[in-house]
Amino acid sequence: MAVGDPRNMAASVTVESLDQEGRGVAHADGKVIFIEGALPGEVVTFNPYRKKPSFELAQAGQILKPGFTRVAPQCRYFGLCGGCSLQHMDIRAQVAAKQRILEDNLKHIGKVEPELILPAIYGAGWGYRHRARLSVRYVAKKNTVLVGFHEKRSSFVADMQSCEVVPVHISRLITPLRELVNSLSIRERLPQIEVSLGEDVDVLVLRILDSLNLNDEALLKSFAAQHRIQFFLQPGGPKTAYPFYPETAPELTYTLPEFDIVMPFHPTEFTQVNPSMNRVLVRRALSLLDPQPGERIADLFCGLGNFTLPIARRGAQGVGYEGSAALVSRAQENSRRNGLAHRTQFAEANLFEINEAWMQGQGYFDKMLIDPPREGAIAAVTALQKDKATPWRIVYVSCNPATLSRDASVLVHRNGYWLKAAGIVNMFPHTAHIESVALFEKAPG
Repeated sequence: MAVGDPRNMAASVTVESLDQEGRGVAHADGKVIFIEGALPGEVVTFNPYRKKPSFELAQAGQILKPGFTRVAPQCRYFGLCGGCSLQHMDIRAQVAAKQRILEDNLKHIGKVEPELILPAIYGAGWGYRHRARLSVRYVAKKNTVLVGFHEKRSSFVADMQSCEVVPVHISRLITPLRELVNSLSIRERLPQIEVSLGEDVDVLVLRILDSLNLNDEALLKSFAAQHRIQFFLQPGGPKTAYPFYPETAPELTYTLPEFDIVMPFHPTEFTQVNPSMNRVLVRRALSLLDPQPGERIADLFCGLGNFTLPIARRGAQGVGYEGSAALVSRAQENSRRNGLAHRTQFAEANLFEINEAWMQGQGYFDKMLIDPPREGAIAAVTALQKDKATPWRIVYVSCNPATLSRDASVLVHRNGYWLKAAGIVNMFPHTAHIESVALFEKAPG
């Protein structure tokens, strides 16, 4: 409720909760106020930047009464850079808030409640991002180049010299990269640098809109040698990226040591940005799925085979489906590389358009793992009809609690499954992103 005299002071509100974007939620004058930079339990003033009849979007002004979860942000660009939104909140409180959001979504959107809340799992809060897409912009008025993430709610690139969520050696490259790009003839035609770190090599992919001249090439080669990185050049879409210098380098890979798996990947292909937490995520998903020799298990949205190969390593037959032909080919190659081709199959399928007939045509699966993008897997779960022979256990890995909850409603209320367990994996510390895992089993009878 707003307090104070509006004639001589800004209105203040008490923040009640966090929303899925990491904003504080409060009420004033019959409206919901979403306040960036405010935490539950705090009393704050706020500065609206968008007003609608039923809600306002605002930035926190004065923190009149700080909450007990508030901490000093570690990054000096917090508030300017749009990359992180929760650095001002203790990381344990971040995890608890994300768990509450997951439970609230399941209850209010899906009308379901898990029988068991899985313990939230999280790891290092800093230096965890091994994938990042840095924007590049030449500022003519200052004769300088900016390299970093976009400013909050802006298309401008933040003026930054470091980043706390990428590994230290990559953070230290931001200033040298600014100087390098500024020295190139195509400094106005290089809009992006994609960072892709592997076990044995660090790759930087330069998105170039014009050709390099000989001096540009010499500068890039010198930089790569000095900083022990490999440059790729990308003149078109992601598939056009190719190694520039050094042309030969250690293969770009990540590993799943618990399953004795090495996963080669191309620097523009999708992999989880947090490799240490990916290992934990795979361990939890496989523990819940519990693959057994002789079982046939489907992996929908399988990508490179991040879950399919561990399923096969446990002795089951893993059948991976993916919408990208290039990723299907990569998954097949990874399976061969890890000696698992005899226990895996991969097929291209548009999983957003499959139906009951398609599902039945794939044959019987004992179990299923679903790991969709933010849009969820509504077509897939709808295709699992209650009166048909469908998997008795499903593990659903989600990056969006809203679409997970929607799909959970179909599985439980229409298709005869129970929601046995659910919990979060804090894949992206200091952001509002929520990664979660849910376990469904067929109801008896």
